[in-house]
Amino acid sequence: MPAGVTTEGCPDSIHQMEVERDDTHSLKRSMSTMQLTMIGVGGTVGTGIFFILSEAVPEAGPGVLVSFLIAAAVAGLTVLCYAELASTIPSSGSSYSYTYATMGELAAFAVGACLILEYGVSAAAVAVGWSEYLNLLLNNLFGIQFPDALSAAPDAGGIINLPAVILVVLCMLLLLRGASESARANAIMVFIKIGVLGVFAAIALTGFNADHFANFAPEGMHGISIAAGSLFFSFIGLDAVATTGDEVKDPKKTIPRALILALGIVTLVYVVVAFAALGAQSAEDFEGQKASLATIVQGVVGSTWPGTLLAVGAVISIFSVTLICMYGQTRILYSMGRDGLVPPVFAKVSPKRSIPLVNTFIVSGAVAILAGLLPLGILADLTSIGTLSAFALVSIGVMVLRRTAPDMHRGFRVPGYPVTPILSVAACIYVISGLHALTLQAFVGWISVALVFYFLWSRKHSELARLQAQAENLTGDQV
Repeated sequence: MPAGVTTEGCPDSIHQMEVERDDTHSLKRSMSTMQLTMIGVGGTVGTGIFFILSEAVPEAGPGVLVSFLIAAAVAGLTVLCYAELASTIPSSGSSYSYTYATMGELAAFAVGACLILEYGVSAAAVAVGWSEYLNLLLNNLFGIQFPDALSAAPDAGGIINLPAVILVVLCMLLLLRGASESARANAIMVFIKIGVLGVFAAIALTGFNADHFANFAPEGMHGISIAAGSLFFSFIGLDAVATTGDEVKDPKKTIPRALILALGIVTLVYVVVAFAALGAQSAEDFEGQKASLATIVQGVVGSTWPGTLLAVGAVISIFSVTLICMYGQTRILYSMGRDGLVPPVFAKVSPKRSIPLVNTFIVSGAVAILAGLLPLGILADLTSIGTLSAFALVSIGVMVLRRTAPDMHRGFRVPGYPVTPILSVAACIYVISGLHALTLQAFVGWISVALVFYFLWSRKHSELARLQAQAENLTGDQV
């Protein structure tokens, strides 16, 4: 067991996780606070900011600035809960590991299924979006693009979405180089895309018109609240920070810091971009507008080059989001495999590269198939509900662990306990309640299939059950 770590009075599942982290085949701790913060920013500032304003501004008007702050506050409640559990139980499994430690195997397996939905499906979805932006960029720069047959799913008249598959392969190659190298590449992409958004804000502000803010909240708080609900999904990538528990230096301090820093950076970027966009264009013009950021700066400058620049930013943004989603997926499955809840091949670490090698190939293959053959709409539908369910259970886990292991060392404590985690759970339930009935039904179907797998396979191969049986046998022998 690592020095300075004690599991006295802890649930058996936490003790097991501490033992596993002392395994000689564990992942390598190599990431710094800055790299980890960039993972949070890279997994969050993605496709959303490039089109979300055309969805949210018609609902809230210029009051969308308040909507961003409300959504950030809701995300912040969950981030604080993540920070406490990450400082107590640093593990690669994120909310899966936290639920495992606080509520047991069955609840953890259900959360794991939610996270597989979140990371795997969203990785494929954003890869499909990348294909669209790449074609736009190639056409603007060189007058060429992938033919329809090789850039669309079969049901959309194509054969395969080849650019989406290429993106997944590129991300896989980066992941195979190791966590530190992937984090370094992601950090570079994050700085580039934030730079592009900064250029957008600078150009847009040259066309600033204060009159655009005159009718600040045309639909009152009702419209602001509705917009906040849709904007919440612009913050869901932050939990990728918590999947690095076995690969970051001094995780009990680094993960909470990175979570809070990433939330602050993301919120600042969103508010600045929204403010500049609203200053340059009246709220009425956002409705139904495609590629709104590119359209706005092209209108300010009177030229097409800003649109090309924004397309570059979108291509880089989506690349880094796909990379982080695939990284998170492999680490969730690594943790589940280590606990015996999915086949052990997912937990096998390459001694040479210190990464889950076979796991990475399997995840990349699955994501490539989804991205190449399915349309964006189908892939995107279930991502949000999986994320929100995991968020809610993390907040519940904070309260459970405070009761079951009150004396455990916590590098960070949620301020305003127990109000903060209760508000976090309530906020997640509120947003889930507004989702379409078909999405809820599909989610129930997915969880049902996952639970069948758990009862038929996982429960028989559980590492925790094996350790508990060994302990019972040892007690019987002593008696």
